[in-house]
Amino acid sequence: MMTSIRVFKGTELSAHSNALHAVYGEAFCAPPWNENEERAIEFVGRLVNDVRRPGFTAALAFAGQDLLGFATAWTTPSPFPTDRCYPQAAAGLGPDHTMNWLVGAREIDELAVRPAAHGTGLAGDLLETVTADAPDGRSWLLTSVRSGRAMSFYRRQGWTQATHPCPDGKGVVVFLGPRHPGRSLAPQPL
Repeated sequence: MMTSIRVFKGTELSAHSNALHAVYGEAFCAPPWNENEERAIEFVGRLVNDVRRPGFTAALAFAGQDLLGFATAWTTPSPFPTDRCYPQAAAGLGPDHTMNWLVGAREIDELAVRPAAHGTGLAGDLLETVTADAPDGRSWLLTSVRSGRAMSFYRRQGWTQATHPCPDGKGVVVFLGPRHPGRSLAPQPL
């Protein structure tokens, strides 16, 4: 069956809450994420407010009526947030790079694909869809250093790692998108 990607910019995404919950659970219940049902419920609960964020964009991949994967993103606000993992990102980049590279850029919040669709190129297509119109090509995301698979995936997609926490730690890594003007300035690992 042919896969199609549809873009959502606001509250119409709520019609797909049950399917988003199911995909999130399938994508993140396995290691290294080890998330549980409660986290999947929290994700869908956050979407109620996330769809109202400036620049909110979601890309959903369907095979017929079945949701195979999704990506969500929005514009990073100013001042730079201080909840969730944002303080780790800011500490890794410093105040100037945080302001210049992340604030006002398209921030990828979630990227999830059902395990049955892994290796099909779908995740890359979803990522490209939510970043295609990023302001001045500025897009970024965080992922956990614990997931070598995720980090390798982003590198293969042309993303540049901008922070370098201890590889054996539990920190987060900032990646800059392939068209981000700051990517050539990102420090390379030793």
